[in-house]
Formats: sequence, structure tokens, C-alpha cells
Amino acid sequence: MDRPNHRALFLLLALIIPASAFAGGSREEKWVATWSTSPQGPYPIGYTVGQPLMTYALPGDVAHEQSFRLIVHPSVWGESWRIRLSNNFGNAPIVIGHAFIGVQKTGSTLVPGTNRELRFGGRRSVTIPMGAEAFSDPVELAAGEGAEALAVSLYAPGTSGPITFHAAAFTTSYISFPGTGDLTASENGDAYANSTTSWYWLDGLEVRADSDTHVVVAFGDSITDGFFSTLNGEDRWPNFLDRRLKAKFGSRFSVVNEAIGGNMVVAVRPAPGCTLCDGERAFIRLDRDVFRQAGVRTVVWLEGINDIGGADATAAQVIEGMKTVISRVHARGLRIFGATLTPSSGTAFGSYGTAVTNTQRNLVNEFIRHGGWFDGVVDFDAATREPANPGFLLPAFNLQSTTGGMGDFLHPSRPGFVAMANAFDLSLFR
Repeated sequence: MDRPNHRALFLLLALIIPASAFAGGSREEKWVATWSTSPQGPYPIGYTVGQPLMTYALPGDVAHEQSFRLIVHPSVWGESWRIRLSNNFGNAPIVIGHAFIGVQKTGSTLVPGTNRELRFGGRRSVTIPMGAEAFSDPVELAAGEGAEALAVSLYAPGTSGPITFHAAAFTTSYISFPGTGDLTASENGDAYANSTTSWYWLDGLEVRADSDTHVVVAFGDSITDGFFSTLNGEDRWPNFLDRRLKAKFGSRFSVVNEAIGGNMVVAVRPAPGCTLCDGERAFIRLDRDVFRQAGVRTVVWLEGINDIGGADATAAQVIEGMKTVISRVHARGLRIFGATLTPSSGTAFGSYGTAVTNTQRNLVNEFIRHGGWFDGVVDFDAATREPANPGFLLPAFNLQSTTGGMGDFLHPSRPGFVAMANAFDLSLFR
């Protein structure tokens, strides 16, 4: 019998078996949403918190020959990034003349050597049509150990026209004075003289990550948006959930936030309320804010209290709107978890604090818990209510963590957000 030629056999196998089958191997990657926010506006239409007077930073509510340094905290880190810019609420095309992305050191200053130029179809500037969005080309940036935030710097040449923005960032970003020109390449942040607690034009950041990365979209209103979390504390309930998931499963999960203060399922806030401040209703913004998120598999939805307390909608109307949204989510092959509505008794504005609102809220919560429409339930109501007065938040949660003082009986604040994140059964995410 001829002696087998082991070397030839190995060479043959090497041709037909992928390298990943051998020791080490290469991982498959995909684009993953690692930070996002819901566009609204145009500026300044929306509910801001902790916002300085912007008269001198953005006179006339537009940008003019100035630069923005926008601070964001990715959920998942990697080495290849791209940003998404929005002109959804402009009334004319907008031009971004130059853009960079770098690692934040402190405030508006960057870690030396990390600022990378972004291109758009190979060009340094991009014109975004009215109602449209634009992705940058990918850029390589290894953030390094200990990095917590990235800074996206945008230059607005000329006069911008109405600005698409996100009102309540609960994160400090920075703006240079009008007329100071293109400062995007500078790693020294001193020329960004103004601070802001909103994000402008930037509504998404994606990263190349493992192909099994599971994106969770936190979808909802002000309570999901972070009212009233600690400014720069990254302590909204989605942030705490993100950290719990990473502690248990590693970096396989990315939680992104697509909430707007005042947002509603189906209703519209009547005059004299600020209807436009509430953003587009959930069923309208679903395609943009949920389905377009790269890698999305699961939605966690907390919404409905503004319909009831701000627009006097009935539980039946909210439930029908929920069924429509749930059906559309399921039609995309995604899962959706329902979060019960937290208490609002005692709230002084609108009808939020009334007995009628509390009754309607409880009816919606019964549907969420027992209606059988959601793929899972997280009981935020049970996690935040006062046992002796279940229509009210626990007094320890009725705080204003952003600017200080007592809360408004509607928003749970930092300690409440901790309790809400801890209410999740993490086995739901397997």
C-alpha cells in the first residue's frame, strides 16, 4: 500500500476549509448601531433640560460659519466607524462643510492623535436634501483602553437654515461662536466656547462589530429619553440596562435610545400645548427610529402616559395604537417587549395627575401585562410605585437629578431608573 502524502492532504484541506476552522480564525463583522438619538425640531422646538441661554451661540436659531463638537457615548466599541446626519426637519438642503471624529479627553478637548477626518462619498463636505439623511464613509479609529466617549465635530459654512436636532441630550456638547469658521480638526477644544445640552444634525453612530451583536432599541418618551437623569451621568434606564446586559453577556448587546420627550403613541397634544415639541408620534417615526437601526433585533417600548395625561386619550385608543405598532414590529421579524406605564398622580400639569388618568393608565398596563401581544413584559409600574399609594411614584424616586430639587411626580430620575433597569428579566434577551 502506498504511504499517504500527509503534506498534500493538508494543502488540499487548506484550500477547501475556511481559515476560521483552524486555531484563531477571523471573525465575521457587520455594521451595528452603537449610539443613536431621535431627530426632532427644527431647533429650538422641543423640551430641553439644563440648556444654557443660546441667544449668542445660535442667534436667529441657525448656525453661521461655526463648528459643533457633539459628545456621544457608544454602547459597543470597535475600530471602524461611520456617522449618520439628519436634515429631517430642515426646510432646505443643509451643508456640512467638514467633519471629524475623535476620542473625548475632557470637555471639548480630544485625546491627542485621535481626531480623524470623515468623508462623504470621498468628499470632505456633504449637502443633505430637505427631509433626508446622509452617512459618512467609514473611518478607522482605535479608541484605546479607557475611552468613554467620542466627539463628532461638524462645521456649518454660511448660514444653515432650520436645524434638525435632539432637544434633551443630558450630555454636554460644545459650539463655537458664529463666524469662527472651521475648527473641526482642532484637538484643543478651547475655541468651542459655548456649551449645550442638545445634539445637532447628528442622529446615529455605527461601528463594525461581531455579526452576532444584538441591538436593543429603547423606544419611548421623556422617561426613556432620560428626564431627569444626571447631566453627563449616563444614567437613563437604557444605560443601566446596557450595563446589566454587558455584565451578563459581554459586548454582544448594544442598547440605543430612540426616545423623545413628550412623545405619544397616537394622540396629539391640543393647544396651547407644544404639539411639535412632542415629536412625530410613535407609529409615524417607527420606520426611521427603529427599523433603520443596524442590527436591531429587539424593541423595548415605554409610551402612552402622554397620550392619556397630555391629550386626554382613552386607554382603548392607546391600546389600538399599540397593536398597530406591535404588528408592524412583528412583521419585520423583530421582538418587542412592553414596559408598563409608571405612576403620574400628583403631577401638576395637564391631566397627568388626575384619578381619571390613573384609571386609564392601569387599563393600559393590564393590556401590556396580560393582553398577549408583547413578546415579553417589564413591569416598570411595579418597580417605581409607592405600595401604599400605587398611583404615585415612590417618594425616593420623585427627585430632579439633572438640575436639583424635588421631582414633578412624573419622571422617576436616577434612583428610579436604577430600579427600572433592575426590573428586567435578562433571560428575555437570550
